[in-house]
Amino acid sequence: MNKIEESIIYATIMHQGKVRKFSGTPYILHPLEVAQIISTMTDDEDVITAGILHDIVEDTDGTLGEIKKRFGERVAQLVDSESENKYPGEKRSDTWKRRKGESLLVLKNSQDIGVKILWLADKLANIRSLAGLYSEEGEKIWRGLNQSDPNEHLWYYRSVAEIVELSLNRTGAFKEYIKHINFIWPGTFDREKARYRKYREVSTEGCKRIGRGAKGDVFRYDDELVIKVFNENNTYHDVEEEIQKSRRAFVLGIPTAISFGIVSVGKQYGAMYELIDSDTVSACIARDPGQVESYAKIMAELARTIHGITVTEDDGFPSVSERLKNYVTGGIGKEDEKLAGRCLKLIDALSGSDNLVHGDFHTGNVFLQNGEPLLIDMDRLSTGHPIAEISDLYYFYVILGENDPSVIEDFMGFSYECARTFFKSFLKFYLDTEDEGILGDVTQKASFLCYIRIVNKIHKKNEPSKEDREQIQQYMEKIRDLAGRLDTLEF
Repeated sequence: MNKIEESIIYATIMHQGKVRKFSGTPYILHPLEVAQIISTMTDDEDVITAGILHDIVEDTDGTLGEIKKRFGERVAQLVDSESENKYPGEKRSDTWKRRKGESLLVLKNSQDIGVKILWLADKLANIRSLAGLYSEEGEKIWRGLNQSDPNEHLWYYRSVAEIVELSLNRTGAFKEYIKHINFIWPGTFDREKARYRKYREVSTEGCKRIGRGAKGDVFRYDDELVIKVFNENNTYHDVEEEIQKSRRAFVLGIPTAISFGIVSVGKQYGAMYELIDSDTVSACIARDPGQVESYAKIMAELARTIHGITVTEDDGFPSVSERLKNYVTGGIGKEDEKLAGRCLKLIDALSGSDNLVHGDFHTGNVFLQNGEPLLIDMDRLSTGHPIAEISDLYYFYVILGENDPSVIEDFMGFSYECARTFFKSFLKFYLDTEDEGILGDVTQKASFLCYIRIVNKIHKKNEPSKEDREQIQQYMEKIRDLAGRLDTLEF
């Protein structure tokens, strides 16, 4: 039974005997409708599951703790975003504006697109019902609600629309939501908001791909411009968020290219950058592999610049340790709980750091313009210990090619042997030492985190093959060995 199926059974039991206020239909039909709306915007299992469970805490005896235990932390966080403070002992009519205001702040401050999708789906399901009643009964409908002032309801529904618009304005759910608001409160929104939003359309057909990352590909558009084309599961909000992070990174002192516009590339979003007479470090190494050490030195100096920048909690960057711990729970945790606990302990022991790490630092994300490096792809910018960055590099240049060197050759554009040389040279320049003992110690710690990461990656497959299972066991043995020998991941 998958997570969605289990949540349907759980929600049906928890809402048993409850009915919708006006229609008298079984209450479970509402969360199922919300889940269906969500499925038109995303196939993220956590978000769909949260849609089914979104009223459990607010309207039943169910708790966030139970949801977290059954369905995971992110599902619980999503449900929590939709669960209002009940203010026991006070009338719901008296606390209506307070509850709605508090919940809107949660929506506004959330960085999780899943929260916005969940909210839009729930409010669309509600306003569908409201619009149906309004068409039959008119203004009488407000009398039976906890808030009898229609203008307060307008404020609430309009606020939700304004907060999610930038992220979800191209979805059918958003367009339908706007139409229902304008039906009940005519003229609230410009009718154009309920239509397809037009962006400058460009094509990358015939353009050379010069970089590849987790979120998309980078193309040379012409002599002056490059375009990062984001994967189809990325929204307008994701693109804008990365651009905003790039601007913040530039202010903090990271040499980075700043996008000057979001475009439409078929069904995907793209971000345009002005990068005249520039090329990726990967392309430079591919043209002249004999200079790989020189390029490794440039990358090492750039990494030291990034890691030397300190920020505060107010800057809002996440901790890289959370990503590392997710690798553990998503992979090793499903194989060996005791070993997972040991791994988590080592990660937790990394000293709290307010230093920046890029999170996706490799030669395909660094351009050389007149000999100066410019970094792109800021969506994983975070804080933490540099071992996380070094482990990412070891993953990109060594681990990915251990079983199949062509993976790295295709990703980076140069040979696996050259990639291994790059990593060794990078580490030597980064640590400013040729001491084999020090270099070996840091490499060992980096490899430990890499093996954790790749076990998690294999576990993401729906049905791991026999070969996958064999690989998992090989990496698990390496992790066990290193976990038994390492006292710390710091250097």
